[in-house]
Parts: sequence; C-alpha cells; structure tokens
Amino acid sequence: MPTIPWLPGADKDAAAPEGATGLPLVMASRLELRSLWSVPSFFLLSLIVFQQVRRSPGVIGASLQAEPLKRTFWTLSAWRDQDALNAFNRTDPHAKSVRRLRPGMKGSVFVFWNTERDQLPISWDEAKRRLDQQADKEAQAT
Repeated sequence: MPTIPWLPGADKDAAAPEGATGLPLVMASRLELRSLWSVPSFFLLSLIVFQQVRRSPGVIGASLQAEPLKRTFWTLSAWRDQDALNAFNRTDPHAKSVRRLRPGMKGSVFVFWNTERDQLPISWDEAKRRLDQQADKEAQAT
C-alpha cells in the first residue's frame, strides 16, 4: 500500500491565532472510487493536491495513503483551525479537483477532531478507527 508519510506543513510551528483554542483540527478521509479506470487520474490529482496541502497556510502536517487496487485513498492532515481548512477547501487545485472527480466517487467518509499538538502526527490506525466509527454512525442514520 503506497503511503506518503506524515510531512510537516507550512504552519508546523505556528501558534494559533489569538482567541483560538490552540488545539489543532485533525481531518481524516476515506475516498472510494467506482472504477479502476478512475484510479490513475485520481492518483495523479491526489499528488498535486497533496503538494498544495503542504504549502497551504495553516496546515501543520499531512499524510496520504493509497490502495489503488481497492480503489481507496486515505488522507490525514492537521490544521491550525477550521478557517485554515476551509480556505484550503475553497482553493484550486483542490476545489477544481473535487468537482472533476465527484462523478467517479463511490463514497467518502470524513471525520474531524481536535487534539493537542504533542499528539501529532496521528497514527493511521487511530485515523482509520475514527473513520470506521464515523462510517458506522452514517450507516445507522440512513
């Protein structure tokens, strides 16, 4: 399973803005594709977006994991705060990639939580445990 290990981001040492809790926001996702035909373009775009993540203001660090033959990609990142994550989400190439890839998506799960800086980086086991819990919660709600 190809993994890009946790790499520090643009704000790896930056303090939270005045008035913020100071607790980083962690975001993990599991992204599943409908077809193996979608994997090459998704993989290429994920590498481009990963470079954007690492340069984005407010990112503390990020990692990416891929299971191409299972058509599944995983992301894990930590952000200074929700505003920083929201700004990244609205910015190209991420925003454009989401729109382009949405038709080929089978499903996705996202989970967010706050943690202490000294708990970073989060392990993949912890991220996947939380994603599984979120997926179960979403399945029960439908």
